[in-house]
Amino acid sequence: MKLTSKGRFAVMSLVDMAINSVANKPVSLSDISSRQNISLPFLVQIFISLKKSGIVKSVRGPSGGYTFAKNPDFIKIYDVIKAIDEDL
Repeated sequence: MKLTSKGRFAVMSLVDMAINSVANKPVSLSDISSRQNISLPFLVQIFISLKKSGIVKSVRGPSGGYTFAKNPDFIKIYDVIKAIDEDL
């Protein structure tokens, strides 16, 4: 299976989120962007799609960011690729 940049960055950002989330504390996209060297505007586009599909949810406010909408153990790569409208 070959992934596009968008698909690869979506998967990498969710793995980063899973590794760096602490007790359901929201992870900011700017933190993911700097750790993974992904453009912030591109990451915002990806997370809009992930949010619409119910993989992540956003938390507003000064300490806001994104958390998983469901248990990350049950998120499949297929779900992520499907959420960002990529072909397999």
